[in-house]
Amino acid sequence: MHFVDAKGILTTSGGRCGMNIYRGCTHGCIYCDSRSRCYQFTHPFEDIEVKQNAPELLEKALRSKRKKCMIGTGSMSDPYMHCEEELQLTRKCLEIIRDHEFGLAIQTKSDRILRDIDLLEEINRTAKCVVQMTLTTYDDELCSILEPHVCNTKRRIEVLEEMQKRGIPTVVWMTPILPFINDTEENITAILKECVRVGVKGVIDFGMGLTLREGDREYYYSALDRHFPGMKERYIKRYGNAYELSSPNAKELTGIFRRICRENGIMSTPEECFGYMQELPERYEQMSIFDL
Repeated sequence: MHFVDAKGILTTSGGRCGMNIYRGCTHGCIYCDSRSRCYQFTHPFEDIEVKQNAPELLEKALRSKRKKCMIGTGSMSDPYMHCEEELQLTRKCLEIIRDHEFGLAIQTKSDRILRDIDLLEEINRTAKCVVQMTLTTYDDELCSILEPHVCNTKRRIEVLEEMQKRGIPTVVWMTPILPFINDTEENITAILKECVRVGVKGVIDFGMGLTLREGDREYYYSALDRHFPGMKERYIKRYGNAYELSSPNAKELTGIFRRICRENGIMSTPEECFGYMQELPERYEQMSIFDL
């Protein structure tokens, strides 16, 4: 890893306020879109860029904001990679969010988030906290291939269960669904049954497939050659260089997904889930009027 002094930490787009403390990732997920060349990494992806002044920048940014809002993090780089154990920059930023009574929508694949469950509970008590966890396969052996350097699916489900016990709402990203690999009724049903059991608020799916761009595609195909001989050729024959690769089973799987979510009162569209994660409770919005 290497350290930089960032010029800013918060970005605003489409009404969303987000931050990434780290740039790059060590989880090794074979399908990671963040590897795509469009994101213009100038260093190896596993050589994590650490924004060492992130807490100071966040403190300054939140102090100057006149209206409370939800702060999102984890969309590009996981806030709980191995380096977080030592650096604790995510924890320091959570303390600042708590102290200023902003909301938080945090996304991870790692059980390291349990270290900060006390802070997450406090944020949820004073504003709102939503924990997002990615679940792509119920098969832990397959998980060790798809997402090799992070905790397995069963452990992530335990994390969701712990959040439920603390009253912290959760959302699951059930994406990507890889054609010919994890795009089965058995897999989708098993994940959703656990989502129902642990009381998740919503499940995000982008059409039962994955996307591949330059940079990401090469890394993914290299992993297919290592772990699924002949699969790369199958992809190329069916999809060519397409950006969106929908599962041949997409229609059937989407029907199962929608039905299970509907029957159990779980939000099932990205619009619903993102709307929920961006919305701060009314009482805090009303309180912010007095800060104007």
